[in-house]
Amino acid sequence: MEIVIPGDMILDKPIHMENTFIEDGKTYAAVLGIFDQEKKTLIPLEGLWYPKHGELVVGIIIEEKLNSYVVDLNAPYKGILVAKYVRDKLSVGDIIEATVKELDETKTVVLMRERKLYGGKIIDVKPSKVPRIIGKNNTMIKQLTEGTKSTIIVGMNGRVWIKGGDIALTTKAILRIQEEAHTSGLTDRIREMLEKSNKEQ
Repeated sequence: MEIVIPGDMILDKPIHMENTFIEDGKTYAAVLGIFDQEKKTLIPLEGLWYPKHGELVVGIIIEEKLNSYVVDLNAPYKGILVAKYVRDKLSVGDIIEATVKELDETKTVVLMRERKLYGGKIIDVKPSKVPRIIGKNNTMIKQLTEGTKSTIIVGMNGRVWIKGGDIALTTKAILRIQEEAHTSGLTDRIREMLEKSNKEQ
């Protein structure tokens, strides 16, 4: 079993399978998924985060090496920060926000422009729901920030960092957005929820 990304060659011969395509007599993955060599099947990992250049992520330092830091990104890929480009002194357990530079050939996410985040709380959400949490033109995230007085950083990898303000209310609202992301009128319902909670305090 191995994790493959779109465009990865999985077989050097043409075999028709779901979620794949054939080119020049070879079989390639068409989706992000897990390839089972024995069964010759590709299982899509729906809703999993696929890193793109320039995306903002929230990660946790899990290992300090001689010339780099390894970052947990809540994903099948590890992140890496090259130590000589790091501005802050980092330690295992530190929370950072950073920008994706690239996904290299070893399926490691090379990160840049890191910033250490002090304190706060992290919640994990489904990466596929992140655009709804941010909202069109940042409408939902602005509403959350104004309604809870929390500082909120949403990583495209499905990690949300929250600090200050009403953290419990922020968490409750974000989890509700995740659950009801597919429904219409959600922005209004979240606004009513925040207003009601603020009146009760």
